[in-house]
Amino acid sequence: MPEYRRILLDGAATRTRREGDELVSADGRVVGVEDAVHLPPSVPSKIIAVHLNHRSRVEEFMTSLPPAPTYFHKPTSSLNGHRGAIVRPERCKYLNYEGEVAIVIGRTARNISPAEAGDHIAGYTVGNDYGLHDFRDTDAGSMLRVKGSDTLCPLGPGLVTDWDFRGKRLRTLVNGTVVQDGSTDEMEWDMHYLVADIARTITLNPGDVLLSGTPANSRPVRPGDVVEVEVEGLGRLTNHIVTGPAPVRDDCGAQPTESEEVVSTAFGGDWEFRGVRAPRR
Repeated sequence: MPEYRRILLDGAATRTRREGDELVSADGRVVGVEDAVHLPPSVPSKIIAVHLNHRSRVEEFMTSLPPAPTYFHKPTSSLNGHRGAIVRPERCKYLNYEGEVAIVIGRTARNISPAEAGDHIAGYTVGNDYGLHDFRDTDAGSMLRVKGSDTLCPLGPGLVTDWDFRGKRLRTLVNGTVVQDGSTDEMEWDMHYLVADIARTITLNPGDVLLSGTPANSRPVRPGDVVEVEVEGLGRLTNHIVTGPAPVRDDCGAQPTESEEVVSTAFGGDWEFRGVRAPRR
């Protein structure tokens, strides 16, 4: 399956094709995969993510799926790349990973059927839909700061074309330990359905990204942790967590909170412990 990566090459964003352990640009320049500075493999005009899709995640939250998928938006300023640093702002504690498959649009899509959606997809990449749950009490509806803060949408390492999304394993690892282990077969709505659903009323442009949902066991990570998302046939996206250079300002806006809603969501919807939970350190 062809794989394309955007890297910083001689100071410019450059599209390359992977050939074994090397990345080759259209003009023949070559750089080793391990030596390259990776950029997100797509330059989207919008990033749209589905709330719940994997059955294991639904069961973990002891809830049920709605009759149709629901979505939220991550601004393009949240984009990050393979090996990029994920910033957990000071005064925040509940930054969660969510390993996912990202759909990348290749042709303008509007008012298409699920059967037609595949013709409008350029390919797929690995995504990590990080969530800063400290802001969940105020942004649960929009998810704007929860999911849209800077650096919280790493994609990569490359764009893989001709990839069949059916029956693929998805794993997330923290410091080498597997923490999420799921399959695309547990998705209630597949990639083609998601594209067609959004394109009913929102035009999808080439480069746009749809995040397709995460399996169970999203949990908080801390500065110093290394988080990897591995999808069968798409490769492994690696990022590390750092502390932000400045705390969240306290002279305006809603402040980070640590309510039962925040903690229960961050630790997997363990609603039965509300009000009796031991303090976390």
